[in-house]
Amino acid sequence: MPEKNEGIFDSKYRALTIGVILAVTTVAFEGLAITTIAPNLAQKLNGFHLYGWIFTAFLLAQIIGTMVIGQRISKNGVFAVFIVSNLLFVAGIVLAATSVNMYMLIIGRVLQGFGAGAIITCVYYSITLGYPDHLRTKILAMFSSAYILPALIGPYIAGLISELISWRFVFWLVIPLIGLAVMLTLPVFRKFSVIEKEGSTSGSKELYAVLLAIGTGILLAGLGTITEWKGIVLSFIGIVAMIQPLRKLLPRGTFVATRGLPATLATRGLFVACYFATESYVVLALTEVKKLPADLAGLVVAAGALSWSIAAWLQSRLDTKDRGSGRKIRITIGVCFMIIGVTAVILAVSLPIGGIVLAIISQILTGFGIGLAQPTTAAIALQHANVGEEGEVSASIQFTDAFSPGLSIGLGGAFLAISETLQWGIINGILLALSLQLILLLLSFVISFRIKPKNISYHKTRFEE
Repeated sequence: MPEKNEGIFDSKYRALTIGVILAVTTVAFEGLAITTIAPNLAQKLNGFHLYGWIFTAFLLAQIIGTMVIGQRISKNGVFAVFIVSNLLFVAGIVLAATSVNMYMLIIGRVLQGFGAGAIITCVYYSITLGYPDHLRTKILAMFSSAYILPALIGPYIAGLISELISWRFVFWLVIPLIGLAVMLTLPVFRKFSVIEKEGSTSGSKELYAVLLAIGTGILLAGLGTITEWKGIVLSFIGIVAMIQPLRKLLPRGTFVATRGLPATLATRGLFVACYFATESYVVLALTEVKKLPADLAGLVVAAGALSWSIAAWLQSRLDTKDRGSGRKIRITIGVCFMIIGVTAVILAVSLPIGGIVLAIISQILTGFGIGLAQPTTAAIALQHANVGEEGEVSASIQFTDAFSPGLSIGLGGAFLAISETLQWGIINGILLALSLQLILLLLSFVISFRIKPKNISYHKTRFEE
């Protein structure tokens, strides 16, 4: 049984807690900042038609990083893997900051994505080993809380720097934060020693992750030119190339939302995809359609992130009160908040008045919804991890968080490219992208009723033993 009033900042958990929060904060700051400056840098590098790839390249590479690290931690240890992950992340930042065209920037984003996926997978893996179930929602809520400082200063400061100096300085600003996170986190990860699970198929999963990223890239490239015959051919090739990797990388039954872990991941993937895609295209709409400056548009990103953190804190308190029995209903309620929020986003973009005010309100609602649902689905998913499968389930969570928004944002980028080709206007492309997110949320709401949490059992972790 757990000790009375046991918390994540108790002496036996304190070092691990501080370490993972710092790691998440660094990745969060980079993500929130880039969302704000993306329209500006796409314009400066003459690559507006590749706007979606600023995010999609990062997220598809994150899939590979997630799968490679999820399967390799048990062989090389968290300590060594964490060092390599951060080196790749820094290399990507340097390349992006010195980019002279969109293609160079996209390569930098690929390196950043691989490193970020690896870093967060290390964090999830350590949570599974280092905390008992009744503390996991608390540390997962702290993940969301780690967005508070980046949310307060990241979007606005990034927009201000982009407007007054250059978007390049936003990338350089991240490097000192990475150095601090690594310096304080590495001693914590050194303590973990994990025995590799017998019968590992790490090599094949890494290969499938690469094939999936390539297939998805081909699909999105094809959809962007779907008005031509070559676009149709590329789209077909991409879909075919994605089928087998998805079957291998997702738990059996995910596509049909089988009760338990598959339904949990399917629900999470859909609402996570919606949140990040909506955020990306709202900022684009405010800067390019409503003609607002980047720093003001950054307030929308900040509002959503802060609301997310508040809701995550609330669900943690509720989880402690009901000992996890209300997790499933909190996910469904969270998705309902997101549906209302995205509907308001579409109105904010389409209506000629009230753009920034309605956009902020919509992101507050959407952020509150994902704040309830995101840490809760992670906690339920981790309940389904059997001994020796912690890395596999952690990687599945990260894979879902990377692939679904990568695909969704990419599809939105394809709508933009099609709208440009057919001269529909940018606003119609953005509205198509946002309407897609609403459809995804409605699917997530339906599937959420198939989530089936396991009975909670309190026990010592391997870290304590």
